[in-house]
Amino acid sequence: MVSREEAVRMAEEQGLDLVVISLNSSPPVVKMVDYGRFKFELEKKAREAKKKQHVVEVKEIKMGIRIDDHDYMVKVNRAKQFLNEANKVKCTIRLKGREVQHRNLAIDLANRFVLDLQDAGQIEGTIRMESDRMITIHMNPLKQPPKASSKQKDDDHAEDENP
Repeated sequence: MVSREEAVRMAEEQGLDLVVISLNSSPPVVKMVDYGRFKFELEKKAREAKKKQHVVEVKEIKMGIRIDDHDYMVKVNRAKQFLNEANKVKCTIRLKGREVQHRNLAIDLANRFVLDLQDAGQIEGTIRMESDRMITIHMNPLKQPPKASSKQKDDDHAEDENP
């Protein structure tokens, strides 16, 4: 702990700058550093953090009530893939022409879709009628357990090899 004048004098002698680290503490904490390098390090950390973050996107699946079983399973598997990638899924079921009279088939299809995806995601809200010709379902991914570190995986494999 030195006085402010002493800290400024020491920084000028060494050709460095005084950077305030914690202004709220008593006395304030400062550090003698090259300000250009300090600013560069902060920007570098911010870039690294931005690379690691995952932006959640809403992926849309569209289908009609006369969808075939295989086509339906393709849509379900694609939705599972989206949910496993931690993206949200919006399923839209369209009713064309006279299909409007068979809303119950569309609601049954929506319930089946939610049941088939319950291991990968959970429904957000309820099944909604957007208009008389469209039903939408919004699903969120389930919370993923934290991944085990690679060192822990290597240790597990080593134990398996040596019985």
